[in-house]
Amino acid sequence: MSRTTEMVLGIMGGLFGFGGAFFALFIGAVDESFNSGASEFSALGTSAFIFSIIAVVGGILVKFKPKLAGWLMLASAVGLVISISLFGIIPALFLIAAGLMGIIRKESKEADMVA
Repeated sequence: MSRTTEMVLGIMGGLFGFGGAFFALFIGAVDESFNSGASEFSALGTSAFIFSIIAVVGGILVKFKPKLAGWLMLASAVGLVISISLFGIIPALFLIAAGLMGIIRKESKEADMVA
C-alpha cells in the first residue's frame, strides 16, 4: 500500500512549520534588538525549528516505519502548537492528519504476499 499521502502531508507540515519558525526567530531578533536582552521568542522559534525537522524526518520515514513516523508527526504537531501557537496551527493540521493516517492505517495482506 502506498503511503504517499502521509509523506506529502508530513513534508508539507514540516515546511510550513519552518516558515512559522523563521517568522518567530525574526520576531525574536527584533525583540532582542529593541529590549537589549534575551527574548523568549528566539527560544520558541528554535524549538519550532527542531519540531519542524522532526516532522520532515517523520514524513520521510513513513515509507519504512509508518507507526513510528506517525507518532513523530503527532509529537511535532503538538510541539509546534506549543512553541509558536497561532503560526503552528496550519502545519499542525497537516501533521495531525498525516500522523493519524500513519498510525491507524493498516497494511494490506496482498502487498505482503507480493513482496
